[in-house]
Amino acid sequence: MEQITSPLVHPVASQKSNVSAQEQPSTGSVTKRLGNELMTLMMSSSPGISAFPKNDGNLFEWIGTIEGAPGTVYAGLTFKISISFPFNYPYKPPVIKFETPCYHPNVDIGNGAICLDILQDKWSAVYSVQTILLSLQSLLGEPNNGSPLNTEAAGIWEKPDEFKGQVMKHYRAVE
Repeated sequence: MEQITSPLVHPVASQKSNVSAQEQPSTGSVTKRLGNELMTLMMSSSPGISAFPKNDGNLFEWIGTIEGAPGTVYAGLTFKISISFPFNYPYKPPVIKFETPCYHPNVDIGNGAICLDILQDKWSAVYSVQTILLSLQSLLGEPNNGSPLNTEAAGIWEKPDEFKGQVMKHYRAVE
């Protein structure tokens, strides 16, 4: 009996790319995922977070808000953020920046960049916009002082009155 040794995949198909399908999702699948996440976020009852596309025709650029949690120095403050999704989302994290100046150990006060592990090396495709926003809200009250972007803020975090003074000095109300 003769053994079949031909490949099961068409040779042309197997030569197309060495890039995995996970790293090259179709724009349609990304748009569908973002649409589903938008609906989930709109239907959620998570207090103090919101996000939605900047324009009706572009699901890849969002604007959001995060309210400081009660019992933190950020209580009663609302921060505006921008969210830019890459075309290979959710396999790569979105770029999120504070648009409202945010004095915080893990936020660059100059450009709004955020140091949060789940937005970098700990990213997973299972995260959603909602989980990211909740993580950012939690980060406001519980910074990672071991990895600060703002070393001055990290240095005075343990002095609540002084820290709150700096928060209010830099804060600009969301319009």
